Amino acid sequence: MKSQGKILLRQLGRLLLLPMTLVARPAHTPEAERQSEAEQETQILLGGQAVIEGVLMRAPRSYCVAVRTSSRGIVEQRGTLRAPAQRWRGFRLPGLRGLGVLGQTLVLGIRALHFSANAALEEEAKETKEAGETKEAKAGKTEGKPQEFPAWLLWLQVAFSVGFFILLYKFLPLVVATQIERLGFSGGWLGFNLIDGLVRLLLFLGFLYLISLWRDIRRTFEYHGAEHMTVYTWEAAQPVTVANARAFPPEHPRCGTSFLMVVMLVSLLLYALIPVEGFLLRFAVRLALLPFIVGVSYEIIRAASQRRGSRFFRAAVAPGMWLQRAVTTRQPSDDQIEVAIYALNGALEVERAAAQPAPAGAG
Repeated sequence: MKSQGKILLRQLGRLLLLPMTLVARPAHTPEAERQSEAEQETQILLGGQAVIEGVLMRAPRSYCVAVRTSSRGIVEQRGTLRAPAQRWRGFRLPGLRGLGVLGQTLVLGIRALHFSANAALEEEAKETKEAGETKEAKAGKTEGKPQEFPAWLLWLQVAFSVGFFILLYKFLPLVVATQIERLGFSGGWLGFNLIDGLVRLLLFLGFLYLISLWRDIRRTFEYHGAEHMTVYTWEAAQPVTVANARAFPPEHPRCGTSFLMVVMLVSLLLYALIPVEGFLLRFAVRLALLPFIVGVSYEIIRAASQRRGSRFFRAAVAPGMWLQRAVTTRQPSDDQIEVAIYALNGALEVERAAAQPAPAGAG
């Protein structure tokens, strides 16, 4: 029987994997706004994310989270979105638009995780009550308002995840490179940054391998594959069915895994151009440059996505595609693909409704 602690641990595991289990939806372009409704319908750009026993799908103006439970089938949460550029015009600029899109995607992903965790908690409470394993269940005290994790607990987990990211990918590689430098390695600034980048990459791959041994995370990677196969089916303009999705691979070039591999390569190159000395100054530079690195990496992936089939595209996504095949995606079951399709259809229903002009006299 699952416990609240186990559900929290599952949620934290997915938070640590959040940047890797996203399929980024490219920024909405001005050209798309000038297309006809029929053209826009066939070119709606979708993204998504794997959550606890479910999938989030998002379109330019909508999203839907679908989660499978044993007692209630599939439960959902759907809603509308505003593009980051509508909130601030600066997010239309190259470099900044990546921060806007990814920031909104991460916030939406965190909320989707919260919804899926609450669905798992409610399922746990229902199973506990039916089995009569607790005094509260026997007394009927589980009736009434469903149990939920408080929002502050989720954001506490987010803070921990950010701290974990900084420790593992910024602080520890710098510590190792500094210690090697003190041992007399004379590779200069370039050699120092090569060691720093290599240690960062090894820590990243080692973390992925270790967490992939967790059976529950392997299910996340299966939903990750289901999400990709469903997005592929939509992009191919085919009816989105389980049978059609089966024809596509579980790896996708816009996956967050590809994005993170580009981030690491850009970091390595950029750090080599800034010859600062001293541990604290080097650490401060790495933190300060992070938003810039994210923005540049997004532009690389975005440019590559617009040149599918080119050598540039293949080179940009190759490391991430390899890592998806090796670790972060798995072949899903038909039930998991059904959940991804449910989420996609829900997002598209909201998207089509949001695209309709308001009736005369409304408001």
